[in-house]
Amino acid sequence: MRFTPQFLDELRARLSVSEVVGKRVKLKKAGREWKGLSPFQQEKSPSFFVNDQKGFYHDFSSGKHGDIISFVMETDGLPFAEAVERLASMAGLPLPAVTPDAARQEQRRRTLHDVMELAAKFFAETLASRVGAKARGYLADRAISPSTQLQFRLGYAPPPPERFALKEYLGKLGVSVEDMIETGLLVAGNDIPVPYDRFRDRVMFPITDLRGRVIAFGGRALEKDVPAKYLNSPETPLFHKGDNLYNHQTARKATHDGSALIVVEGYVDVIAMVTAGFAGSVAPLGTALTENQLALLWKMADEPILCFDGDKAGQKAAYRAADLALPFLAPGKSLRFALLPEGQDPDDLARSGGRGAIEEVIAAARPLADMLWSRELEGGNFATPERRAALEARIRELSNGIRDEVVRRYYREDLAQRLQRTFSPDSNRGGFAGRGNFRGNASRPFQPRGGGSANRFGSQGFGGGFGGGRRGSPGPTQIPSGPYQAASPQLAASPIMRGQRSAISRREALILQSLINHPWLLHDHLEEVAALEFAHPEAHKLRAGIIAAFANDHHHSPDPGAQAEKMRGDIEKSEFSKILQRVEGGITTAAVWGAREGAARDDVLATWHQLVALHRQYHSLLRELKDAELALGEDPSEANLAWLRDVKARLAEVDGTEALIEGFGELSGRFQKSV
Repeated sequence: MRFTPQFLDELRARLSVSEVVGKRVKLKKAGREWKGLSPFQQEKSPSFFVNDQKGFYHDFSSGKHGDIISFVMETDGLPFAEAVERLASMAGLPLPAVTPDAARQEQRRRTLHDVMELAAKFFAETLASRVGAKARGYLADRAISPSTQLQFRLGYAPPPPERFALKEYLGKLGVSVEDMIETGLLVAGNDIPVPYDRFRDRVMFPITDLRGRVIAFGGRALEKDVPAKYLNSPETPLFHKGDNLYNHQTARKATHDGSALIVVEGYVDVIAMVTAGFAGSVAPLGTALTENQLALLWKMADEPILCFDGDKAGQKAAYRAADLALPFLAPGKSLRFALLPEGQDPDDLARSGGRGAIEEVIAAARPLADMLWSRELEGGNFATPERRAALEARIRELSNGIRDEVVRRYYREDLAQRLQRTFSPDSNRGGFAGRGNFRGNASRPFQPRGGGSANRFGSQGFGGGFGGGRRGSPGPTQIPSGPYQAASPQLAASPIMRGQRSAISRREALILQSLINHPWLLHDHLEEVAALEFAHPEAHKLRAGIIAAFANDHHHSPDPGAQAEKMRGDIEKSEFSKILQRVEGGITTAAVWGAREGAARDDVLATWHQLVALHRQYHSLLRELKDAELALGEDPSEANLAWLRDVKARLAEVDGTEALIEGFGELSGRFQKSV
């Protein structure tokens, strides 16, 4: 036992309960006791009491009761040993050493921690100096503000030809070369006569332990022609990269306070996530997720969310993490997986779409069982009984790898049900017989969910087979490549499911073009414009720019053409010029006459009302489509099937009605389409 009863009693004697609690709760004297608002839940009247004489606190609102150690454990989310260490530091009480060797090792580690702290200060000072101008420019390009740089203690290692800047700085402070080598700050070896600085011309990211002490660094190169874009400290007495997480200390406190635990891939991703409001974000340290890091994650949250890039590399990383976690699953302990839009990482998404775009991705995170099932079906051809048997064998092998007996049993049941829904034929009748799978008669091919057809239920409508063969022909069952998604192509392509993509939809682009070419619309429709639901973050930004420009006296000009020219000129001069180009690129037809310059006022108004009505109706139907598909997945009833068909029919009507606005504009010299 590291902490003897005598040591703990001494700790409690040195620190009063009111002193410890008072750092977090505003206390008022109430007779012999102190009282304040509960730190454990919201309340308006004080029900939290502290008694220094008896050495305990009691919270009547939550029923929690304890001493100074349990209070720190509860409020800071610390394990027992760390809570004791923190209180001992507050009390100035030396921690007991288990053995003389342990005491010497602890003293040695303290010395190395001091060296790393000095190095962190050197890098931070260099970033703030004239030498750090290039690094500050890089951070500004990544939207990392000066205050965020201070928050994460970012720094800069001087560029070549300087090779000994840190070494000389630490040497002047009395740090030995041996300590610099042992902490990994210098590169040394038998073939290196003079040790030199490991990090040069790199933005520096300090890596801390759970106490906030610097234990290592990650360096991001600013030049392209270097062997490694990112360089981490080597293994040292302080640092084992597979046992630590970037931003671990802050994320642990944030998750204890209710934030979601989100795992991303890099330092900048973590900083972008935290800046966007996701304080419980962490990252592995230059490696794939390890067993020890997984254990750290599960200490903070039961179901951490792993957020990967949406490309093939991101999918492979997700599959590796799923395989890693599988043997260690326990009741209540699992993972969820959030895949970003292809071509974007969390930093890109945070800068383009902000918190809302990230929330969409996180909300669509998929359970571990879904990821495993998706991988096993991906791109597979299960046209023969032997191939389906091989799939079943692989599924059984996966579930057998789970060590916990209860979790293993539930995984077997879940995967067996998925196999049953996907492959079991119904020889008696056609009809819907499982979530996402329409069973035909016995002569039809098996139909795994998510097949490559025109809709979720097959290219020939409900009951159609895969592979494009004749109706009823026993063609091969081909599972398409790409991640499995139990959703119709319409819904999968919508902003609700896909997150934020790079292209602005045509309808949104036409609405924005109408406002630019006809600013007078804002005079009567400003509130309507401000309330429109745009899916793309750049559409939000351009709308804000248009409204700001309109406020700059555009509506006072009597000439609509002059208004449009002034509006476009202001937009092109501002930060929105590139967005304007993408808006114009999103308009794939020139036939929507009422959105173009020179259109008659009545035509503009008619087109505007049509665009806005269709836009609102489309977004409303997309939300209803999602609800209908989820309902059908949970309960494959005829009523839910009819609901889904009805929503799809109404969506098709919207698509058809939208075509009517093309060419609309008789008063502008165009022929008006008949409705």
